[in-house]
Amino acid sequence: MIRTLLSPFIFVVHITLQIANLALWGGLVIIFGLVKLLPTGKTVRAFLNKLMNGFMFSFGKISVRLIRIFNAIDIEYAIHGELSKDKWYLIIANHLSYLDIVLLIEFAATRIPAPKFFLKKELIWLPFVGLAAWALDMPFMQRYSRAYLEKYPEKRGKDLETTKASCEKFRTVPTTVINFVEGTRFTEEKHLAKQSPYQHLLPPKAGGISFTMSAMGHLFTNVLDISLLYPENKKHPMMAMLSGTMTKIIIDVNVTPVPEVQTVESGPSAREQIQQWLNNLWKNKDSAIANLLN
Repeated sequence: MIRTLLSPFIFVVHITLQIANLALWGGLVIIFGLVKLLPTGKTVRAFLNKLMNGFMFSFGKISVRLIRIFNAIDIEYAIHGELSKDKWYLIIANHLSYLDIVLLIEFAATRIPAPKFFLKKELIWLPFVGLAAWALDMPFMQRYSRAYLEKYPEKRGKDLETTKASCEKFRTVPTTVINFVEGTRFTEEKHLAKQSPYQHLLPPKAGGISFTMSAMGHLFTNVLDISLLYPENKKHPMMAMLSGTMTKIIIDVNVTPVPEVQTVESGPSAREQIQQWLNNLWKNKDSAIANLLN
């Protein structure tokens, strides 16, 4: 009751500290990212990348520490399988809030290699986040619509080429790639509009996973099927977190094999295979989420 009454004050203080945390570590990442533009050897670049990943992890850890300070919260981790800092992982997760990204960075900090998000090209202009993601070598995707490709057929395949070029940097250093296959954050309105066959999820899209598997599928050791849940603050988890009224977060992780599918270059049948695999994964995830919520 007292926390609810104080929520406007908590919101102002908490969001100010979260923005300051983002500005500090994001600014450091950008500065050292500019240093990487200078002529340097591989050893220096490797050191800078490790340092910048450390800045990203510090941002995630402090952000979650602030969440714990301002919320009477229980964060429950359930990890089914072994994890390592020396392997390559593909994370497939549901998407409920911008908070998901912070939680996944903090989760990765002590368990798996530094995460890389595939981002829309427009996000490069997001303050601190866009340039920091660029400095951390996160791929920015330029997706073309079917109508655009019919008008400009020479652009066909360019998005895959861009993705492969970005992923070349991940071949020599263990990396985690994160893909939100629903393509957008879950809301009840979107759930109804898309006529989702799942109770707690939006339909998954195979496009991003197809590109990822084509670019570096042979590198992945495992797929991490992660379910992020805010069971007592489903509608507005970000606002609840900033206002100090969030009470529980569940992060459920299943370590699964990499699917044996063809690359997207093999034609439409390859994408259909990946879509079928995703549909089966999503059906099982939906049942698992229902069990966790109950």
